[in-house]
Parts: sequence; structure tokens; C-alpha cells
Amino acid sequence: MAPHFTEHVGTTRPSENQSSSAVCHIVTPVGCLGYGLIQDQTDEELTRLSQESPSTPKAIILDAGSTDSGPRRLALGKMGCPRASYVRDLTKLMALVFKHNVPLLFSSAGGDGSDEHVDELVKVIQEIVAGAQKSRKIKVLPIYSGLSKPLIKQRLQGNAIRGCGTPVPMLTNEDIDRATRIVAQMGAEPFMDAMIAHPDYDVIVGGRSYDPSPYVAFAAYHALGTTQASPQILGADKLGGLFHMGKLMECGGQCATPKSAGARATVYEDGSFDVIPLDPNARCIPTSVAAHTLYEKTRPDLLLGPGGTLDLTESTYEQLSDERTVRCRGSTFRSLVSAGKRYTVKLEGARIRGYRSASMGAFRDPALTSQLDSMFQRIRDYVTYQHKEWDQWWELDLHKFGAWRQEAPGEVWVICEALAQTQELATSLANTARIACIHAPYPGQKATSGNFAFGIGGIMEVEMGPNPEFCVYHVMELEDGEERGYSKVKQDSSVDSGAVAADSSDESNTLFTFQALTFHPEDHTNAIPISSQTNLTSRSQQGASTKKPYAVTHASLKAENFVLPPQIVTLGDITPVLRSKNAGPYEITFDILFPSPHIYNVVKESGFLTVQKIAQLYDMKTDNVIYCGFFDQAWAFKATIPRMRNGKFAVSGSFGEEDVHGSQMYLPLTGLKLPQDLIEQLRVGEAV
Repeated sequence: MAPHFTEHVGTTRPSENQSSSAVCHIVTPVGCLGYGLIQDQTDEELTRLSQESPSTPKAIILDAGSTDSGPRRLALGKMGCPRASYVRDLTKLMALVFKHNVPLLFSSAGGDGSDEHVDELVKVIQEIVAGAQKSRKIKVLPIYSGLSKPLIKQRLQGNAIRGCGTPVPMLTNEDIDRATRIVAQMGAEPFMDAMIAHPDYDVIVGGRSYDPSPYVAFAAYHALGTTQASPQILGADKLGGLFHMGKLMECGGQCATPKSAGARATVYEDGSFDVIPLDPNARCIPTSVAAHTLYEKTRPDLLLGPGGTLDLTESTYEQLSDERTVRCRGSTFRSLVSAGKRYTVKLEGARIRGYRSASMGAFRDPALTSQLDSMFQRIRDYVTYQHKEWDQWWELDLHKFGAWRQEAPGEVWVICEALAQTQELATSLANTARIACIHAPYPGQKATSGNFAFGIGGIMEVEMGPNPEFCVYHVMELEDGEERGYSKVKQDSSVDSGAVAADSSDESNTLFTFQALTFHPEDHTNAIPISSQTNLTSRSQQGASTKKPYAVTHASLKAENFVLPPQIVTLGDITPVLRSKNAGPYEITFDILFPSPHIYNVVKESGFLTVQKIAQLYDMKTDNVIYCGFFDQAWAFKATIPRMRNGKFAVSGSFGEEDVHGSQMYLPLTGLKLPQDLIEQLRVGEAV
């Protein structure tokens, strides 16, 4: 039986010879700033790189944002993590910057990359510099991605804006007006322009960006030198390698097996690159790396981004002799500008529509949980009757989680979610729904004192506040040069006045601005007290536990290889990885990874997994399936569908949402029964 991951995919045994020299090393401690990181692993890797290749440029780069968690960040101006979490992570990262004299770059500050959150994290860095015992003067470059509504309306009128995918509705002027803020996903160009203008930078705090952008920019900058040039000059093949590297690295050690926190990439002059996890008990192998290109994307082979498409159809993945590093080649970047088309960027924006409140509790009587549909209708009817005099609009949704589908129904958790024109009405709706849950009669009722277990913490209803909704998720064409960045001092900057801003010019036709701020350690205003030396001392040296939280264990690496079970019945029986995930706010994507070439080819050639099968499983028309196909490099199948609710297109985080991440929607595929002839073919090949 073949293991889950084999050593080579799409190529023969690789040669260790690398004809091109290294352009740079990039270390990513974790897939998202604010999630916590294992500082020792990054410190050890930077120390090793400094000893082995002291003259090769190095950087710490990571992502900080996503739309995965819904529209709240954009609509309400809330950061993706608590400020204290960013202080914690940036304190550790700045200690590494001071110790190793390497730059730190991160993008999509605060989760949404809004201008306000760029400024807020710049302030955090200023406080850290002031409080560090072993600090120095540093230069910070904030880059802003917020766009003006008049500009977007102008492009809309000129037919230069379209939906980002088929489920996305057409943009309207009302959508633009109601969005509280609109950002654009920047490409690599603004980061490169900031580096060229200020090559002595220490930190770049990027606004909303395409996740690979800072990775591409750092590598392209060192490949091209300080010439005022676009990364496009590198050509399709080399630039393809940089985008592919960035796509893998922005998730840290997600591309390793087992998945871990951090990773390091080494980029070479010919566009190839190596990737290796920071955790010594994890490793990258060809199929784990190839499989990551499927992750949260509409399709695995063509990845759309600012200014073009990353084409992975000819990509190869080679295992190096250390059995932990994979070398990647063959990716291509298809530039829109090189093809005579307009550079495009993705716009993101969200609005507020009404207010939400909720009540919740549990039904435990099997006599009730076996007839929930009729009970829910009684609750809706009661709430409607009690609010028939209100002249405001409202909606009510009832969510159920638990064992109502089983032959012997068990406990079911119920959430009564109300959306209304005012908070007062929303709370009244949630309260009335809770009362109905407690006291509504039903056939077979014995416990006449009440049906509902409720009141956790003594709270009856939860006022959830303004209801955020995505309203802008569209692609906009740019005029020549607008994708670049230019230096401009923001007049309304919220950064403390102790920062020294560089001189700049406002004359530019670009959309994205940056500025240069210098922070001095002697400015102790609101300083965060840290000691870089203490922070970088191993816990084992202090006599404490050497175990690192969430580090991969040696036992995980030696986990038993995936084997077919004695009895094969469902698709889940033959797949070591079967997952679902949101691919942006409007799509859900499914990845199925097979454990061997034989199993993959048998399933692929059987015609079992089809567009029709996906549509049937998820109760939609075949025309609605966005993508359905196989990806040879990873022995994988992928399907992408629109996010739907009650038979209609829906958007992540909107009213009625139950799985904003989309990560629990794979179960219908897991339980899909295999035909007997397919099972027999699988057994025959594996026996050989």
C-alpha cells in the first residue's frame, strides 16, 4: 500500500544541484499575524541562515488578513484579533528584527487592511520600539489601500467593474454609498515602490493586499536591484515562481505534513524555490506542497490575482535529500498588461443593514426533537402574531444543531436569530421566540413546565449590534500606472506626533500611497516594556518546560501511513484528506486528496465524481457548479460551488449564516457511497 504522500510528483528523482544562486531567504513564523507564533523556531532559522549564507538577503514576512471571518471587520472597523494579540506577536517579531537586523513585512493589517488599522498597528510598533531595552531607531513604511467612492463610481459608470465570480451580484451606486469603507487588494508594485524609495526600511505595514504580494515584492526587489522597474520585467516564468512561492508561504507551515506553524522559502535566480517547515518534526513533501495550491481557491491550476493569473498546470515538485525540503519549478504568471489588457485589482467593502439579537438554548425531550419542523413553524407564527402591529421590517431565523436526524433523536441546540430595522425590535423578536420555545405545546408533551433549557450566565437575549454584510467584492480595471505606490504624508495620520515623516510629493497617478516614519527608542510615550534579550531566551534555559505549544510531535511525523479499511463503503474510506473551505465570501470549495496514484487514477477514470454528482449532493442546478476537475500534481479532485441558502445565492456572514468558514460542508461528500465495481478496482490495484 502506498503512503499518503510519496516522495516525487510530476518529476523523476531530483538533482541536488542548483545552477542558480539564491536571491533571498524568507521566513514566515505563522500563517496570520495575531494568531500566536513559536518564536524560538524563527530565531533558530534566522541564526542558521546568517551563519550559512550571511550575504543573502533575508526577511520575516507574513499575512495578517482575510475575508474568511465575514464582513464584520470592514463594516464595523473591528480588527481581526484583539489589540493585545497583535502587541504580543509584534513584540516577539520586533525582538527578532533587532537581534538579526532583518526587515519585517506584513500585509492586510488588522485583518481587513483598512487605512485605520494600518495606522493602529504602526502605533503598536512605535510603542514596542519605545519600550524595548535593546532597541534602535527604525524606519516604518505604512502602505495604504483605501480607495475613494467617487473613483469607484466613475469606473462603474465606465463599465470597468465586474463581479468577482458568477455568484457575485452587479455592483450599484447604492452598494458603494452604503459601504463604510472600500479597500483594494494591492499587488506587489506598491511594496516594491516603497522599498525603492526607502531601501533602509525596517518594517513595512501593508494595507489590504493579495496574500502573496509582499513575498513577491521582496524577492523581485532583490532580483532586480533598486531600479525603478515593475516586477513584470522578470518575465512570466520567474514571476510565476515568485507568486507560487508567496501563495505557499502566506499560510506558513500549512503546506507541510503534518501541518505546522512556520516555514522558510529560498528563492533562486531562475525562479525556482525551496520550501521547508520550521518545525523539525514536520516536513514538506511533493504532494503536500502541490495540494496546498487547492486550498481556499476556486480552482487549483489557475489562480487569479492583481494584474494576472498564476498558471500551475506545468508546475513540478521535487523532494530534496534531506526529506524535508521540496523544490518547486514550472509555474508561470500570465500578465494582463503583457497581453495588452488592463491591470485589475479586487475591491472589498461591507455595509450595515439593520441590527441583530439572539436567544439560545436546548431541547432535550426526544418527543419534541423528533418533530422540530412543526415546532419551528409554531414559533415563527407566534413571533409574527406578536409583532403584527410593528411597521418596521424584520426577519427571523431558527438554527438547530444536534441529533434531530437520528432514529433516536437526542439533544438539539437552538439559536433564535433576529434581524430588524432597530435593535429594540430585534431584541423583542429574539425574546418572543425564546418564550415560544419554552411554552409552545406539542403532541406527546409531558413536561408542561417548560420545553427549553436556557439562561447561560443568566442572560436571556444577546444584543449583537449592527448587522454587517458584504456589498463590494468586485474586480476593477486600472488605468496605466495606477497599480504602483507613491510617497505621500497623510494629513490625518493617527500615528503619534513623535514619529518623523519623510518628505514626499503628491504628484502621481497611482492609487496606493505610502509614507516613511522614523521611531526613536528614547520616545517613551505609551511604551510597551519589553526586553529583546529576555524574550529570545529559551524556556529550557530558565528551567521551565521545553515543550512548545502546538509544535508538531515526533509521533505525528511517524504516524501510520494511510491504508484502506477492511470494508470500503464511502468516499471518505479511501481519502486521507477531504475538506471544505470558503473561497472568498461567495463560494465554497471542496478538496479530495487520494493516497496513491492508483487510487487517484481509478477514481478519475471511473467517471464517479462529476458536475452532476456535486450538484445533486448540494441540491443545485449543474449550471451553478463553478468548477469541477482533477489535479494530477496532488492526486486530487476539486469542486467549487456558490454559497447558497434556501435555494438562493448567499454571501458569507450575512443573516442566517451557520458556517462562515465553510469548513463543515464536506460531510455529504464523505458519506457518498461508492459503486461496487469501483471498490473492486481499488482493491485489485492495491493488492498488487
